[in-house]
Amino acid sequence: MTDQNADNDTAKPKLNHFVFWPPFLLLLAAIVTNFVAAEKYQKTIDGLNGLILDKFSWLFIGVAAASLILCVVICFSPFSRVRLGGSEAKPLMSMWNWFAITICTTIAIGILFWSAAEPVAHLTQPPVEMGIKAESQAAITYSLSTMYMHWSFTPYSIYCVASLMFAFAFYNMRQPFSLGSTLAPLVGENMPRSFGNLIDAVCLYALVAGMAAALGTGIMMIGSGLEDLTGLKSGKWLWAAICGAIVVTFIVSSATGLMKGIRILSDINTKLLLALALVPLFFGPGCWLLLSDGGVALGDYVVNFVPRTFDFTPSDWAKGWTVFYWAVWLAWAPVTACFLGRIAYGRTVREFMLVNFVFPSIFAIAWMTIFGGTAMHLQIEAGQLSQFVENKQESRIAFEMFKSFPLAKTLSVFYMCSAFVCFVTSSDSNVSAMAGISSSGISPDAPEGNPWLKVVWGTVVGSVAWIMISFSASGVEGVKALSNLGGFPAAILQVFIIISLSIVVWKHADLDRTV
Repeated sequence: MTDQNADNDTAKPKLNHFVFWPPFLLLLAAIVTNFVAAEKYQKTIDGLNGLILDKFSWLFIGVAAASLILCVVICFSPFSRVRLGGSEAKPLMSMWNWFAITICTTIAIGILFWSAAEPVAHLTQPPVEMGIKAESQAAITYSLSTMYMHWSFTPYSIYCVASLMFAFAFYNMRQPFSLGSTLAPLVGENMPRSFGNLIDAVCLYALVAGMAAALGTGIMMIGSGLEDLTGLKSGKWLWAAICGAIVVTFIVSSATGLMKGIRILSDINTKLLLALALVPLFFGPGCWLLLSDGGVALGDYVVNFVPRTFDFTPSDWAKGWTVFYWAVWLAWAPVTACFLGRIAYGRTVREFMLVNFVFPSIFAIAWMTIFGGTAMHLQIEAGQLSQFVENKQESRIAFEMFKSFPLAKTLSVFYMCSAFVCFVTSSDSNVSAMAGISSSGISPDAPEGNPWLKVVWGTVVGSVAWIMISFSASGVEGVKALSNLGGFPAAILQVFIIISLSIVVWKHADLDRTV
């Protein structure tokens, strides 16, 4: 496969009606129901979410733990020498571009929004059962170690298992571009197409809802920044303009193909993130203080990793944070796996694990240490950040934090630009994957979905996000709940993907050469 193959496809994939229409119509029905019976709708969704988190926490915890264990095993197994696409396959891009795309496809918008907000929430309201005093040094340590757990190795293992299994099935087993293909080692290579369609439709629904929730929070975050800088009121019409700009940009970028739009945007975006991280590192509470806090928290993370990972009777606090996160990551993982697996062509499994598991986790830990540590020290010194958590205005915390640095307005502009590019990049890759799995006729030699499907899905995501935050009583929480519900079937799918990948690893246990 060459770059030209990836960008100049001559094949014209067709719409897969069995995959496209069910999630599309379900999302439309959810929006209409929200308008017609908003209170009843929200009560029902909240009830289902609460039921799943309460009764099936063990499932999310078990799947997350099993994914992590399998990733560690793979890193040191003979299977790590296997080349995705065969021994003659050549990589699609440089290691840097691959890493940048991985970062931007997975946690970029999340770390911008939550890296300051979540640690402040943990600092000021630590779980009662831990017996930690709010805003103490112990609370700082617990907050950072919790961030490491929520945003590094465990969640990335969830992505890795699904992505690696998809890449191996698609490139090495020559299976269809379908999430059902991830189960080929378990159920056989000649599985019914209807089975794969069902899996694709469920996972597509979860991702569209998840993207809409993420876009909604991103829109509000950028709107808060513009309000601080310009005085423009952050409301539905400003949100409409921001949403339109983001959607148009990522649709155009996605339509240009993997080797153009996504690669360029992710490169710019990752460099922006690295530049932003330097500001609080050198102008915040102090480089050595942040490193000290991070070192202690990292030790706490390692020491308590096993008991916290295998806590199958979580407290209400853990259900609301940790288990909730596992549900969200699982909801996103399957469709995101299609994209991450696709761009891994020509790389060995060991390289895959480094770029999709090890390096992003280290990046996340460093980022959370810098931004989370800075936000917590500012809260302890001035106490002005917790009010935004209490008032559910988390999108304003980062902008408030920048006010303590030199060139605050300039930093806010860079932050908003990074947030904009973050969502464009992640949406770009996910829309590409969504178009691929809702098309038929996708192959390693013609990997792009139908371009008009990218426009359709991009418009759907943008419309759902704007309508829900602007006109719905439940706001972004309503569409967020829809995404979380997708985590339950995704967790079940992940169980079988783990088994499938374990079979593949076992079959390569005596591998003595790169294939």
